[in-house]
Amino acid sequence: MSEKYKANLTGELYFITITVVDWVDLLTRPAYKEVIVESLKHCQLNKGLKVHAYAIMSNHWHAIVSLEVAKLEEIIRDIKKFTSKRLIEMIGQINESRREWMLKKFAFAARRVRKGVNYKVWQDGYHPIHLSSNDMIDQRLNYIHQNPVEEGYVCEPEHYVYSSAKDYAGLPGLIALQMLT
Repeated sequence: MSEKYKANLTGELYFITITVVDWVDLLTRPAYKEVIVESLKHCQLNKGLKVHAYAIMSNHWHAIVSLEVAKLEEIIRDIKKFTSKRLIEMIGQINESRREWMLKKFAFAARRVRKGVNYKVWQDGYHPIHLSSNDMIDQRLNYIHQNPVEEGYVCEPEHYVYSSAKDYAGLPGLIALQMLT
């Protein structure tokens, strides 16, 4: 991996993207999105993750994050590991019409990489982009908040529940944020 996509500067802002394998629309149900929210909250409380912005879409999620101590790659690894297991459990537990297809898809993805897991939910990597200027921060923040609007989920960014746009509009959100000014 090139230095361009490494998050090795503590205290700095990074834009990240976590994508479901083959862009499967896994995160269509609120219960699935809540798994991501709970994992982010856990990492905030226990691992020093600072979340500045986020949006959870149907097949990926974006965030602007920073850390003071730990390595971002380790936290992302833990988030992916926990959420993968929990999402697979949930697919088997709830009334999921796509259960068989999704489990086969994620099992096939796991067999392709031979990492000793039964299911692979997330694509490798998280494509961290160091936000080194105010222009970059503003552009990525706008991109994150406009993503649900562009997808046609809502007409206004702050109307999307699984996004920090609510917080930036002065409304209560789902995750305690370190607001960008």
